[in-house]
Amino acid sequence: DPYHYHKFASSQDHKQIYDNDMGPNTGGMGAYSPAPVLEGKHSTYTLNHIIKPLINTFQKKGISYKGFIYAGLMITDKGIKVLEFNCRLGDPETQPILMRLEDDLSDIFIACLNNRLHDITANWSDNFATTVVMASKGYPDNYEIGYEIYGLDTLKNDNVKVFHSGTKYTNGKIITNGGRVLSVTAKSNTIQSSIEKVYKAVDKIHFDNAYFRSDIGFKALRGYKNE
Repeated sequence: DPYHYHKFASSQDHKQIYDNDMGPNTGGMGAYSPAPVLEGKHSTYTLNHIIKPLINTFQKKGISYKGFIYAGLMITDKGIKVLEFNCRLGDPETQPILMRLEDDLSDIFIACLNNRLHDITANWSDNFATTVVMASKGYPDNYEIGYEIYGLDTLKNDNVKVFHSGTKYTNGKIITNGGRVLSVTAKSNTIQSSIEKVYKAVDKIHFDNAYFRSDIGFKALRGYKNE
């Protein structure tokens, strides 16, 4: 809100369409939270040298901003670089983040609207979450739509959720209606098990010309030596 803020959990996405970060950029092919690359000194630096100065500038300019500020960051050999600020959450970064939120998101929204963020807390699960985007083959270039999606009714686990994006409900069926179709998300007590769980869920979902990366979250394993 104009006077206070809460730091949400970190997340790292995978922009390129193919495994090993190859091919053209997309809107995002998957993400995981938390992001080990932004822990420790990088997190402190981001708050003190990027987020707080931004909020202070809002206040100095009389900008009464309420809502999300998404900082897109790149960590380089020369330090943290800001790629962009967005007045929204990121996609698919949001899905694993919100899987770890232990409070009611609507309470946070209401507090933000009423300038009462200082009266609430935002608590995060110690678990890890991984999101895999199931896309239409050919995305981000030319792709076909209109294929029925099967297997969604087989996912009954509270720690697995499917977020719809490029889908449409018609004649009692859910069909593909875009490039990025579904964001399958799983939460578990380790990053390794969250990756395994999300890909087991992906394997239960089927539609013609489905495509997804097979290496989402694997770079996070290097940041958690005990997993």
